[in-house]
Amino acid sequence: MKIIGFVYTSGGAEMVLKGDSCLLNGRKPFFLPEWSREIGVTPCCILRVSRLGKEIAPKFASRYYDAIAPGADFIAMDILREAQAAGKPWTKALDFDYSLAIGEYEPTPCTSLKGSEFDGKELVLSPEEAVAEASKVMTIRQGDLIYIQVKQTPRPVQKEEIIRTEINGEEKLYCKIK
Repeated sequence: MKIIGFVYTSGGAEMVLKGDSCLLNGRKPFFLPEWSREIGVTPCCILRVSRLGKEIAPKFASRYYDAIAPGADFIAMDILREAQAAGKPWTKALDFDYSLAIGEYEPTPCTSLKGSEFDGKELVLSPEEAVAEASKVMTIRQGDLIYIQVKQTPRPVQKEEIIRTEINGEEKLYCKIK
């Protein structure tokens, strides 16, 4: 299984990969890591890939995912700034254990993704554009995940904070910060 992400940068959307150990499922809490002084969060939309595909045109992309879930992408902001200042790769800031909280999936098409984290925010790419872009670089397979951040810089998280998101009026993401 691959986890392919499209994160928001000053230049637009940038594709990143995460390891499967970054997944945080099932309403489990997110524990602030001791090695970072500043953790931020960006809401994201997560697509579950349902079939094999390569170089998929955007107009056909909706055929390649069968469910959508809200997500919370946790980022070590201090590590990110240090890496960017030194001109080093910044994957350590994004790809760490339990750094991607996934809510419950809703079959597509999904009519609304709402919650304080998503209100008034636009995704960096549409789901169709994200599937098309990912499939240009690598073959996507059933079970892969594609996540798409919203267009916002990460906001800091605090201990005991709760992140919630709804799809079609039902709570699908609940994540407490510990």
